[in-house]
Amino acid sequence: MDFSIIIQIVLLLVGFVFLIKGSDFFVDGASSIASLLRIPTIIVGLTIVAFGTSAPEAAVSITSSITGSNAMAVSNVIGSNMFNLLMVIGLSALLGELLMEKNTLNKDLPFLVGITLLFAAFILIGWDISSIEGIILLIILILYIIYLIFTARKSEDADVVEKPKLSLPKSIIFIIVGLIGIVLGGDLVVNSASDIAIALGMSETLVGLTIVAIGTSLPELVTSLTALKKGENQLVIGNVIGSNTFNILFVLGASSAISSIPLESSMLIDVIFMVVVTVICFIFGKTQDKFDKREGAILVTLFIVYMAFAILRN
Repeated sequence: MDFSIIIQIVLLLVGFVFLIKGSDFFVDGASSIASLLRIPTIIVGLTIVAFGTSAPEAAVSITSSITGSNAMAVSNVIGSNMFNLLMVIGLSALLGELLMEKNTLNKDLPFLVGITLLFAAFILIGWDISSIEGIILLIILILYIIYLIFTARKSEDADVVEKPKLSLPKSIIFIIVGLIGIVLGGDLVVNSASDIAIALGMSETLVGLTIVAIGTSLPELVTSLTALKKGENQLVIGNVIGSNTFNILFVLGASSAISSIPLESSMLIDVIFMVVVTVICFIFGKTQDKFDKREGAILVTLFIVYMAFAILRN
């Protein structure tokens, strides 16, 4: 293997570390400030933590959009969402039965299906995601956050405020360091992944769907497996749905608002597969109000089959 490729792989791994640790620092700092301002824990979880776990995808896709690597901006979101649904939920279901909360089943999951179909519709309309469509996605996100905060304030947990982990000065430092890590990590990942793709004759789309998507989805995987270990099985589904929702509305919305993102015709298969996978997860959830080992095995198998198809197609 060429020495320059080894250097790019090392830089890619360093970029992932910056992204993941940066998002950790950002969430800790932001959560502490929210606690100091007496913002209820449930609202922090629905907004700051959900955004934090999607920060790596946001950094990579927005950087890709700015630098003109549009194929990676979209394929990263598609690959991340499929990894979350197939591997994060699939592996978690294999390790322990995942129960579905009523709100998640009746509101959050159908909402995810809806915006996934909207994303697919935008692509079919003009083979791209225009700046106007990006702004529409961002407006839907703002309305969704307002709805989450409104319904959270009415819940029984609305008055529960987490004790701040950090003082105000430390919280601010954590946020600044976290954002720096996210920005630097995103830049490193995009540049090194693009160089690796060129050197190995791979397309940016394939790199975005596989290496970059899996790398930026590590926070969701780690968070979900940690929640599973602590017996908080319902958090796994919430984490995945929240992350996928933010990926479509914020990551794609912000990226396309900055610069219209044209799509290659070959990516239509990936978009259709993402829609099908989202609907399958909705059916699995609705059928039994849970994900069991059998369904987990089906989801993991689907991921392996899709990865094999994506690599062979290249």
